Amino acid sequence: MGRLFWKFFLCILLAQLAATIGVIGAFWLRDQASRRAAELDTGPPAWIALDAASATLKHGGLAALRGMLGEMQRPQVFVLDARRHELLGRTVPPELLAEVDRQLASGAVPRGIRRITGPDGERYLAFVQRVYRGAPPPRIEAASGPPPSHGGPGFNRRIGQIAGIVAATLASLLFAALLAWYFSRPIRALRSAFEAASGGDLAPRFAGGARAGDELSDLGRDFDRMSAQLRALMDGQRRLLHDVSHELRSPLARLQAAVGLAHQQPDRIGSSLDRIERESMRMDKLVGGLLTLSRLEAPPDFTRREQIDLTELADEIVADARFEAGPGAPRLSVEAPGAIIVQGDPDLLWSALENVVRNAIRHGGAGGVVQVLLHSEGTQARIEVLDRGPGIAPCDMAAIFDPFFRAPAAQATVDGHGLGLPIAQRVVLAHGGAIHAANRDGGGLQVTITLPLQGRRAPQGAYQ
Repeated sequence: MGRLFWKFFLCILLAQLAATIGVIGAFWLRDQASRRAAELDTGPPAWIALDAASATLKHGGLAALRGMLGEMQRPQVFVLDARRHELLGRTVPPELLAEVDRQLASGAVPRGIRRITGPDGERYLAFVQRVYRGAPPPRIEAASGPPPSHGGPGFNRRIGQIAGIVAATLASLLFAALLAWYFSRPIRALRSAFEAASGGDLAPRFAGGARAGDELSDLGRDFDRMSAQLRALMDGQRRLLHDVSHELRSPLARLQAAVGLAHQQPDRIGSSLDRIERESMRMDKLVGGLLTLSRLEAPPDFTRREQIDLTELADEIVADARFEAGPGAPRLSVEAPGAIIVQGDPDLLWSALENVVRNAIRHGGAGGVVQVLLHSEGTQARIEVLDRGPGIAPCDMAAIFDPFFRAPAAQATVDGHGLGLPIAQRVVLAHGGAIHAANRDGGGLQVTITLPLQGRRAPQGAYQ
C-alpha cells in the first residue's frame, strides 16, 4: 500500500469522523435539552409560587387557581389532578414527570413538589419547572384544535438535532470536495500531457512544479522520463535517416560518375567497371551493417545459443585480419591463458569482436601493434583490444558507440561508415555483457568487453 492509498484513507476517515462527531453532537444536544427540561425548580421563587397556589386553591377554589396559573409566566407552576391531568391542559415534559415520580418514590422529602388540597377535599400535585432565560412558556393544548406546530422545548431540540446533522453533512461534503480537487488536478494535468504528446509535443511538464510525496507526482515524473526517451528515439531516428542518406549519397554519386565515364570513354570501361564493383561492395557492406544494427535494436531472441571458445574465436579473427592486412598494417597478437567458454550466438559474437579488432587495425597506425588480451575474472570473461593509434578526444569519447560517428581526425584518412563499434556494443549488451573504451597512457585506445562465462545466462531485458 503506497502513499496515495493512505491519503485516500485519511481523507475519507476525516470525513467519516466529521459526520460521526456531528451526529454525536446532535444527540448530545438533545440529551442536554432533555436534562434541562426535566429539572425541578427548588429555589425560593418556587416555594413562594407553590405557597401562593396552595393558598389560592384553599381560599378561592379551582377557578381561582386556574386564573392564577394562566396569568403566571415565571415561574412555571404545573398542577395535576388525581387523574394526572394538568389543570390548564398544558403538556408536561415526560422527563419532568419522570423526575417528579422518582422523587416521590424515593421516600425522602420531595424538593420543589407540593401536595395541595382543594375546598372539596380533592388533592392535587403541584411542582415548578426551572425556566431558563429565553425559553418559551409551556404549550397549552386547546380543546378546539390541534397543538401549534412551532415553539416549545421540543421544537428547539429538533432544530438542534437537524442543525447538527446538516453541519456534519456539509463537513463531509467539504472533505469530499477537497479530496476530489486534490486528486483530479494532477489527473487533469496528466490527461493534458498525454493529449499534447499525442499531438507531437513531448516537452517536459512535471519537472519543475510537480508535487512530491505520492504516486501521482511519481507518475508525472515517469511521464517526463518517458517523453524524454521518446524524444531521444525520434531524434535518433531523424539523425540515423540523415546519416544513412549522407552515407549512401557518396557511393551513389561515384557509381553515377563511373557509369557516365564508361559512356564517355568506352576504351576505359574496364576501370569504370572496377570502380562500380568497389562502390557496389561498399554499399552492400553499408546496407548489411544497417540490417544488423536494425536487428539488434529489437529485444534479443537468439535462434542460436551455443558454447563458444573466445580464445579460438579471437585466433581465427586475428588470422583473417593478418591475411587481409597489407605490409604496412599493425602487427597483431593474441594472448590468452587457455580456453574461455561463453554461451551465445557465434555469428553475432564474431561480428562484434571482428569490428573491434578491425577498428583497432584501421586506427592503429602503420608499424604499430594491436594486442588482443583474454582472461577470466570470477564469473566474467574479459577481452581487451589495445592499439597505439591517436586515441579519441575526450569530448568524443561518449559518442564513439553512436551509429555513423567517426572522429573528425579520421574522417579524411580512414575508410568506414561508423557502424562497427555500435554493432559491437549492441551484440555485447544483448549477451548480458558490457563494453567501454578508454585512452591508453602513451597513446592509443583500449576497448574492453566483458561477457558472462558459461553457466550464467544473460538476464532478460539486459539489452537496452
